Amino acid sequence: MNTPPGPQDTLDPQGAPRPHDLVRDHTIYACVMGSRAFGLATDDSDTDRRGVFLAPTPLFWRFEKPPTHVDGPADEQFSWELERFCELALRANPNILECLHSPLVEHATDTGRELLALRAAFLSRQAHETFAGYSFSQRKKLDQDVRAYGVPRWKHAMHLLRLLTSCRDLLRTGELTIDVGDQREPLLAVKRGEVPWAEVESWMARLAAEAETAAARSPLPPEPDRRRVEDFLFRVRRDSALQN
Repeated sequence: MNTPPGPQDTLDPQGAPRPHDLVRDHTIYACVMGSRAFGLATDDSDTDRRGVFLAPTPLFWRFEKPPTHVDGPADEQFSWELERFCELALRANPNILECLHSPLVEHATDTGRELLALRAAFLSRQAHETFAGYSFSQRKKLDQDVRAYGVPRWKHAMHLLRLLTSCRDLLRTGELTIDVGDQREPLLAVKRGEVPWAEVESWMARLAAEAETAAARSPLPPEPDRRRVEDFLFRVRRDSALQN
């Protein structure tokens, strides 16, 4: 009779959790992100995989705690422990929120499906601040490239335009959609360097202004539903403790 892996199965000889075993045996949600999820993939695009694992509760009773995130074991694979993932999502981290809304879900357990059902609980008007902050930092890097080399990194410019569009539409509609849809070709033209930098700058400025306007009248709540997410996490941790 096969039994699911328990906390002892994820420990190394020194009693520390083995990160890759946690990903292999305890992933509750896994998806494809990056250009393939955004609808911007080309023939040379990588396949970026992201996931969420649930470390067995008894592992937290040891001095050596489970990792909050794990790189690998596959190439272009990165995973977060559930609690860390929820913390970042409640802060409206753009990468985390987009991960929850990937159209390319590869794996979801019952707990993973519960997490997906909570997506709306993480969304709030705070996304404007976090998306805008991240966009500002990326824009500074683009400007540095222009000063140093005369041109930006066009791929980064494309993804910044995509992020600004996603932010604006989230604030307008209250829903996060990460596939670029009919903006695929205009964005890929930016990636190929076919759009003048001045035109790209104007495009970015317009999207930022539209997001600012949308934020003032957004249907999103002022803050995420932290209590709902915390209740979910508490119940999941409790069930894990009882099963082990």
